[in-house]
Amino acid sequence: MIRLGVDLGGTKIEIVALDSDGRERLRRRIPTPQGDYPATVAAVATLVESAEAELGVHGAQLGIGPPGSVSPLTGRMRNANSTCLNGHALCEDLEARLGRPLRIANDADCFAISEAADGAGAGAAVVFGVILGTGVGGGIVVHGRLLTGINGIAGEWGHSPLPLPGPDDLPLPPCYCGRRGCVETYLSGPGLTADHRRHGGEALDAATIAQRAATGDAACAASLARYEARLARALAGVINLLDPAVIVLGGGVSRIERLYRNVPQLWRTHVFSDHVATRLVPAVHGDSSGVRGAARL
Repeated sequence: MIRLGVDLGGTKIEIVALDSDGRERLRRRIPTPQGDYPATVAAVATLVESAEAELGVHGAQLGIGPPGSVSPLTGRMRNANSTCLNGHALCEDLEARLGRPLRIANDADCFAISEAADGAGAGAAVVFGVILGTGVGGGIVVHGRLLTGINGIAGEWGHSPLPLPGPDDLPLPPCYCGRRGCVETYLSGPGLTADHRRHGGEALDAATIAQRAATGDAACAASLARYEARLARALAGVINLLDPAVIVLGGGVSRIERLYRNVPQLWRTHVFSDHVATRLVPAVHGDSSGVRGAARL
């Protein structure tokens, strides 16, 4: 049996084919049409059809992971930072184009599914998967099953307010969602860049800030320390609520190795327990987790 997964990102659309043992049979990637919903639907459909033609299959099971969620009220996309998707019936439109039912869950949910199935969270009872990239998202898997919630927003940690904002965190940054001070505005890659600039630094990406911090750049070291303290406070709230065995980090910022040493030390102050056994780990499947999780839907 072949299962297809599509990761519908803001800059690229990726497809993977997994066999019944979870082994990859095919992987392809194309650019995402920018700001064009009909072209995006067509691009996804064409990618699926061409993959099936190459594999010699038809009507394979299909899952898709967009950067937003489906409203249980309207059946339409919402909360997508690829804003051209919002307000559209993406699932229905793709089902009509491809002539089959499909499963859909947001990209962070797909990431969490992948890492809980055969990644860094394999075998754990409760896994919280975190995306720290262009945006910030989360997904919750309990005993191998994705938790979606009655409102379809389980794990939407990136749009909770940052806990305990202090002088270094003010003024609260505006978020594209219309709120201020969302976790995403601080802990996304662009959020780290913006914070560094607010404190007098250059316009550097997260990887460069980490590299310069490691070589003794005081301003970059201070920015990374602020980032770690914020991540620790935000994840402590997750631990207090879910008590996960494993928190798995993905996305570009997750490649900063010192996070895995420092953040668990910092979150102890904020976790309501005399002992914190929760592990903070990088994704086993890296950038492939989202598309692999979509195939597992």
